[in-house]
Amino acid sequence: MLTGCLFVALALVFMRDSRLLPGGVTGLAFIVHYASGWALGAALFVLNLPFYLFAWRALGWRFTLKTFVAVAVLALYTELLPRLVGLARLDPVFSAVMSGLLAGTGILILMRHQASLGGLGALAFYLQQRRGWRAGTVQMLCDALILGSALWLLPPGRVALSVLSAAALNFVIAINHRPDRYHGI
Repeated sequence: MLTGCLFVALALVFMRDSRLLPGGVTGLAFIVHYASGWALGAALFVLNLPFYLFAWRALGWRFTLKTFVAVAVLALYTELLPRLVGLARLDPVFSAVMSGLLAGTGILILMRHQASLGGLGALAFYLQQRRGWRAGTVQMLCDALILGSALWLLPPGRVALSVLSAAALNFVIAINHRPDRYHGI
């Protein structure tokens, strides 16, 4: 799980440094961060709190505990990584694609270990487990709503690059995740 969180945190650093925006509850945390200056890790952790009750009831305490730990680790990594990694030059298009691939791979690692990063990921995982809906497709639809709502805060070009990032992320999950294999402990 630590590796998955590290991949996602590095993706978030790429996004923040490029003024991009992910989807999901993390995208909402970015909106709070960009609009208020509140620490991204703290916003990410706090906005995920309501989803733990849903996860506990719908997916069980084990999944919820793993998800809670994953979100806490991600919030910590998100605040620590900028102190360890400096990006002097970061092309926005490269950042969009690379952050999507990194985040998708990190989320895939977490899903294969029966965890998520909370929020809409937990909902997508639930719908995949209970209804057979592909988690990547559910996540992509939710991401479209959140990214579209960011147009009041970010220039359209940055939102378009954010959509590219979300597409790369969801492509990784949709192509690689199958609920019948890779169940970690």
